Amino acid sequence: MRNLLIIGFILCTSLSTFAQRMTPEQYVNQYKDYAISEMKRVGVPAAITLAQGILETESGNSDLVKRSNNHFGIKCKNTWTGNVVYHDDDESGECFRAYPSAEESFRDHSNFLRGSSRYGFLFSLDAADYKGWARGLKKAGYATNPKYPDILIRNIEQYNLQQYTLAGLNPVGDTGLAKETGRDTMMVARTETAFSTDTDSNTSSLVDQPLKLLTINGSKCVYAAKGTSLLLIATRNQVNLGKMLAYNELAEDGVLGKAQYVFLEKKSRTGEREDHLVQPGESYYDIAQKNGIQLQYLLDYNKLDGEGRPEAGTSLLLRPGKAEASSGSPKWRYYEVAPREGLFSIAKKFNVSVQQLRQWNQLDADEIKAGQKLIVAK
Repeated sequence: MRNLLIIGFILCTSLSTFAQRMTPEQYVNQYKDYAISEMKRVGVPAAITLAQGILETESGNSDLVKRSNNHFGIKCKNTWTGNVVYHDDDESGECFRAYPSAEESFRDHSNFLRGSSRYGFLFSLDAADYKGWARGLKKAGYATNPKYPDILIRNIEQYNLQQYTLAGLNPVGDTGLAKETGRDTMMVARTETAFSTDTDSNTSSLVDQPLKLLTINGSKCVYAAKGTSLLLIATRNQVNLGKMLAYNELAEDGVLGKAQYVFLEKKSRTGEREDHLVQPGESYYDIAQKNGIQLQYLLDYNKLDGEGRPEAGTSLLLRPGKAEASSGSPKWRYYEVAPREGLFSIAKKFNVSVQQLRQWNQLDADEIKAGQKLIVAK
């Protein structure tokens, strides 16, 4: 009877342990956010990260990952100063990195690939080319198993991991997939970033064409959505990241907090037009980016220090030498009509009557069009 009880206990314990094993689908669901966030921050495709995690951790069940939170089998190396564990791998008792959390492991994995010259060539590949990345990792010596690329490719295709790379490539708004931290938030020198309100008639069509190559004021740029990785933009367009940050007067790498134009080469010192009519919600930085002009020159032409926001309806100089300074009070206040706006809504916005708008602008009818400049106040 005693032996039966012992056998029953062992059997129940074994079944309980087996039931607690994580499946590949559960692993992906639990860690996909980290993979997408790291893709946006550094550029390693989320599908590759998850495929490696499934393999290296046995879908989150390996002894190593349970003891160390090490999801990618990264060994200590000479430069590692953090915690360690010892685990049998190619040799017995090898030193592996240990992390306080899975998130730290995902971050270190990204930094490990991005910071090593051995893996530098991978970042010139299209992020969606998971087969090229898988074979490239083996070529660079990430693993000794000759079937390593085949296993990664099979994981990606079997568990539909490519969807997470696509989510990282084409972020629209806040998808909730990436958890931005203070370290990932970009800073803009002397000014606020990007657009809080964008009434340019041409930007609505660009939302459906992410990272399409454009030219503004003679300089190449792309229009990037919120959440887009600056590193991804630089990599796709074969531009040095540090130089691209300088072109756009950005102090740090990271992801975009708002949709905006990102320049791939140095902006001009002067604008194509003489001036710019300030729209509601625009910052000085927004205006510089929209017109492809260096922010400092925009401020210098208008005798401004860059603090605060310009008043909507005023005109800012984009070139030097004009007699009137935009910082002074204009005789008339102007407004550029946004798509689908009418006289009634504009009158309400500026607390004037439709009749006043007709008189000031010598309008015979109520028909107006997007891009038209209207006097909205004295």
